[in-house]
Amino acid sequence: MTKTTLTLLATAATLLTTTAHAAPKACDELKSEIAAKLDAKGVKGYEITAVENDKVGDAKVIGSCDGGTKKLTYVRK
Repeated sequence: MTKTTLTLLATAATLLTTTAHAAPKACDELKSEIAAKLDAKGVKGYEITAVENDKVGDAKVIGSCDGGTKKLTYVRK
């Protein structure tokens, strides 16, 4: 393969990956994915909640869901 071909393939792969990450997800789906990652790392005593964008408060925002209409927040218990 030529250098140009490799560059084009790498660019295409990057664009496909970026597009997949930008796809809107339902809050329950994203919440489950994040919880699974935290559980796999042994994190305990946390709460992930989907809230309206204007109701975030002091919680740490860890994601956006439902097409950007809600935020997922993380709070240690």
